Amino acid sequence: MGRPDLDRRQLLAGLGGLTVAGSFGFAALGTGADALASGADTRVRYWNLFSGGDGSNMIAMLDSFREANPGIEVKDSTLQWGSPFYTKLAMAAAGNRAPDLGVMHLGRVTGFSPGRLLDPWDVGLLAEYGVQEADFNPDLWKRAVVDGRLYALPLDIHVQLCFYRRDVLKKAGLLGADGRMVPVTSTDEWFALLEEARRATGKGLQTIGLWHNDQNFQWWFFVAFYTQLGGTWFDDTRTEVTFDTDKAVQVLRFLRRHVTDGYADPGFGGGAGAEQFINGAPFVWEGNWSVPVFDGAEVDYGATPLPPVFGRPATHAESHAFVLPHQSDRGGATNEAAHRLAAHVVRHARQWAAGGHIPAYTPTLSSAAYRKLDPQSEYVSAMDHQATEPKVWFAGSTGILAQRVGPIVVSSTTGSADPRAAARRMKNTLGRLLAAKNPMDGRTAAQGGAAA
Repeated sequence: MGRPDLDRRQLLAGLGGLTVAGSFGFAALGTGADALASGADTRVRYWNLFSGGDGSNMIAMLDSFREANPGIEVKDSTLQWGSPFYTKLAMAAAGNRAPDLGVMHLGRVTGFSPGRLLDPWDVGLLAEYGVQEADFNPDLWKRAVVDGRLYALPLDIHVQLCFYRRDVLKKAGLLGADGRMVPVTSTDEWFALLEEARRATGKGLQTIGLWHNDQNFQWWFFVAFYTQLGGTWFDDTRTEVTFDTDKAVQVLRFLRRHVTDGYADPGFGGGAGAEQFINGAPFVWEGNWSVPVFDGAEVDYGATPLPPVFGRPATHAESHAFVLPHQSDRGGATNEAAHRLAAHVVRHARQWAAGGHIPAYTPTLSSAAYRKLDPQSEYVSAMDHQATEPKVWFAGSTGILAQRVGPIVVSSTTGSADPRAAARRMKNTLGRLLAAKNPMDGRTAAQGGAAA
C-alpha cells in the first residue's frame, strides 16, 4: 500500500494552524548539510529539543558516542521545545527533508502518523547494538508499538513528583526512620499530613505548591489521580468514551481542596511554588526536571511519586523517545549509524539520570551507580506505576488533549467551576475529540484538520 500524500496545507492545519511562515527555514537541516563536507565515513543528522541541563547532559552523551565511534559524525541540532519543534519535524518528514534521527514525546507518536511521518525501527539491528525489548518496562515498550511495529525507542520516563523538605517534615514529626516522608494511602491521611506540616511551616509560606492555575500541570495531576481510581478514557476500539464522571469529580474535589483549605495559596501560582519550596515551604508538586534546580539550591529534600491517596500507586509519566523521521530512501550506513547512536545513548543514560529523568533502559536502574543517586532512587518505583494519557492521536505532551481539557481542570481547582459541571465538560470534550479525524493521517482533508 502506498504512502498517502500529506501536503503542506493539510499538515499545518493538523498542527493547529500554527504560524510558521518566515520562521520555518529548516535551519537545522542547513547546519546538517554543512557537516556533509567534513569527510567522516558516515554522518548522522540528529534533531532534539533539549536545552538547559538536559541539553548539557545530551551533549555529554553524544561526545561519549563520538569518542567510541570515530567513524561516525553526529550533527546535532537543538530546536525550540513544544509545537514549533513538532511542526518542523512533521514538515521535514512530509517533504522528504527529515533528519536521520529525532526525539519526541512518546505520547505524540500515535498522532504523528507512524508509517507516513515516522519510519519503524529495525529491532534486529537494535539488538545487534545491545538494545532489546527485554531491557524495558513492558508497558513502556508497548506504548512505542503501533500496528505491531516499533516506532519509538524510549530513552526515559519523566514524572510528576511530590518534593518534600526534610527539615520541615522532621520538625513536624513526619519523617520515618529511613529519613523519608511517612507514607499516606488515603485522602484523609494526606490532608492530615498537610495540616501537621502547615503547623511547622514558617510565616509567609504556603504548605504546598501545585501549579493550580497551569493547564498542563493540572491535567497531569488529574491523569495521575484518575488513574489511581482505575478510571478509563475510551473503549478498546476507540469508538466510545468511557470517561467516568463520578471518579473525575472525586479527583477534581481533591485538587480543589488544597486551595479551599488554605494549603495552596492562590497568590503563589506557576513557578512560585518551586521558589517557595526553596525558601522553606514543605511541599511542591513538580516534574523530576526540578531535581537539578533543588540540588543547586542546596535544599535538604526528598521526592516521591505523587501520593497514592486513592489506594493505587500511579503518577503521571511521559517519555522522551528516539524516532526515525520518514525518509523515502532510508537505509544503508546512515540508517545503521542512527540505530547505533540511539542504542548507545539509551544504554549509557546514567548521565541522563542526573537531570532527574528515570532511564528507560532497566539494566541502568539496577546498577549500583543509579541506586546511589538521591533522590532519584527514591522515586524509581514510578517506572512500574505510570499514569499516561490515552493512546490516541490528540494526546501527548503539549498536545490537543491537554490544551482542551487542562483549562477545565484549572477552572475547577481554582474555584471558577463546580467539579461536577467540570467533569461533564471534560467528558463532552473527550467525545468531540474522539469524533474528530487525525489531520496528519494522510487521508483527512485539510478542512477536517482545522475543525479538530
